[in-house]
Amino acid sequence: MEFQNSNSLSKKTKEIINNFNIHLNKNFGQHYLIDKNKRDQIINFANLNKNDVVLEIGPGIGTLTFEIAEQVKKVIAIEKDPKIFHILQQLINENNVSNIELINNDALDVDFPHFNKIISNLPYQISSPITFKFLEYDFDSAILMYQKEFANRMTGITGSKEYSRLSAMLHFKCDVEFLTDVSKESFFPKPKIDSSVVKLSPSLSEDFQAISKEDYEVYSIFTKALFQHKNKKSKNALIDSRHVLGHNDKKEIKKLIENIKSSKIDDLLSQKVFKTSPEEILFLSRKLNFILEREK
Repeated sequence: MEFQNSNSLSKKTKEIINNFNIHLNKNFGQHYLIDKNKRDQIINFANLNKNDVVLEIGPGIGTLTFEIAEQVKKVIAIEKDPKIFHILQQLINENNVSNIELINNDALDVDFPHFNKIISNLPYQISSPITFKFLEYDFDSAILMYQKEFANRMTGITGSKEYSRLSAMLHFKCDVEFLTDVSKESFFPKPKIDSSVVKLSPSLSEDFQAISKEDYEVYSIFTKALFQHKNKKSKNALIDSRHVLGHNDKKEIKKLIENIKSSKIDDLLSQKVFKTSPEEILFLSRKLNFILEREK
């Protein structure tokens, strides 16, 4: 179709914005990709075929959507902005595209129809919650664009400055692979910082399979508590984040932790949070689970 095959994706995008009198909403993270080479590269990362059903969050005016639709069985596109939704629906109708299911809703509130792949230039303000919502579903792979800083935290390794609560939380849920950077010059309007594209693949590792839902919930609480003070020793981080663990009394939680008689636990609690691996945090959360149980 003309919109997607145009030699100037930038020119065509701006024409649509002007023709429909679109006022882009920064609160919705509306920055449209205008670099055709990057658009094609992002789609190619997904290795699409005619059996795929692709979920897209925040399709905008269809920069990715129409090109994806030409290669797959179906695209499910969820757009929150009602004006943009109606414009995209009009473009779909004008171009007689029959394999795009367009949903006008908040992606965080709606149940996703069946899909097996995800490709999205995500609204950046929902990056974290939408990523964890994806991981509640079964899918083959996700090709996702985030703000560069957020993507760095997703892929941060233990001991690095990028290592974070986010990377620790994703560690047991999925494999995260950095794919490419995307310059802020590749968008209209131009955002303040660059973006990065990553690939998420749900984890099939034995480590993940061995973690129960309850284990992961407790791990999540301890991870939140620890990374509020990532440069402190783990013991001090837990004490200073006692409210996350359900405690108000500093002396009480300190006494509970200090009464533990285990050299391995002592060693881990004496280690700084950012040097503590997800596996070690999981071990601590299992051994210190009684702290949370005490408050139930």
